[in-house]
Amino acid sequence: MLMTPSRHMKAIRKSTKIPTSIARKKSVFDAQAFLDSAGLARKVVEYRRSEKIYTQGQPSENVLYIQKGGVKLSVVNEVGKEAVVAMLGPGDFFGEGGMAGQIVRVGTATAIAPTTVLVIEKKEMIRVLHAEHAFSDRFVAYMLTRNIRIEQDLIDQLFNSSEKRLARTLLLLARYGKQDQPHQVLPKISQETLAEMVGTTRSRVNFFMNKFKKLGFIKYNGGLHIDSSLLSVVLHE
Repeated sequence: MLMTPSRHMKAIRKSTKIPTSIARKKSVFDAQAFLDSAGLARKVVEYRRSEKIYTQGQPSENVLYIQKGGVKLSVVNEVGKEAVVAMLGPGDFFGEGGMAGQIVRVGTATAIAPTTVLVIEKKEMIRVLHAEHAFSDRFVAYMLTRNIRIEQDLIDQLFNSSEKRLARTLLLLARYGKQDQPHQVLPKISQETLAEMVGTTRSRVNFFMNKFKKLGFIKYNGGLHIDSSLLSVVLHE
């Protein structure tokens, strides 16, 4: 049965924060500490801002874990139009499609700031997931959370205005609801990229960013600071 728009909005409200059960799981198991100590066949790679980590069409041979910085995932269609799929930060995995049968990368991963990632071979990742239950629990919880995020993004595109979509995007980039990993200052991100994520024009993004600044929801002081009061834009009917 299809949900009415109002019921969709209630679902979005309830799902803005990450489920407490997942938050507890993260506090119990430190994925970074495990990756540092488990003797995994992996390497640490550093990327400059705007440097490609992998590109669409390359072989899908490993899984990556962000230690520091941020990563933009994007897809380009046959006529060259780019769509931003996700913006990821420290503690996020990406490039796991090869574990589910993807032979080549379906998108491009680009560093949006100086970024450090762990590169784990696909076979090694599969071995560890079978052998280390605490790690596999953490990985599954992460993947489920990201799937929920994708569903929320779709609902957002279908039922919300571009202003609300921009507000939600900024809150997610600031990792609102992840009290163990909040960003005090967002990595530098262009209005063009925000427009691609929100599904609107750069001029509309510029208009709403100026509006948010005047209302005190955001401020520029050595970077972009997001105030939690921006949530009122998302929740407002």
